Amino acid sequence: MSLVQTLGAACFGGVIGWYVYYINRYKTEAVKLTDLVTVIGIIGGSTVLTLFPAGTDLFGGYGIGLAFGFFGYFAMLLLMVGSSKNFDVDWFLDGRSKKPTEEYVYPKKKQHPMGVEEPEERKDNDH
Repeated sequence: MSLVQTLGAACFGGVIGWYVYYINRYKTEAVKLTDLVTVIGIIGGSTVLTLFPAGTDLFGGYGIGLAFGFFGYFAMLLLMVGSSKNFDVDWFLDGRSKKPTEEYVYPKKKQHPMGVEEPEERKDNDH
């Protein structure tokens, strides 16, 4: 295995890990057993094992990239929420944020993390 192959496998795993976190974060329905089966299929399915055989450096690079992508998404959220004046740790729990000032404009349709519904008092305001 060359370094380029291993790095390529790690980058591929990173993209898949990032996307798995993204999909789970914006999921709007209740979690089901089929969701777990899907994630396991993504992480260690037959296609992945064909590309990166188990026990090789390629599979190791894929696994490391998968972990970095998945937890990297969460780390980026932590950094962005931590540096924002409008959000705090409550946003991770139930989507709460500070009410924006008048200079902010809301888009017509907004998708919320984890399918959290917007509180009624915010639905009635400006948007």
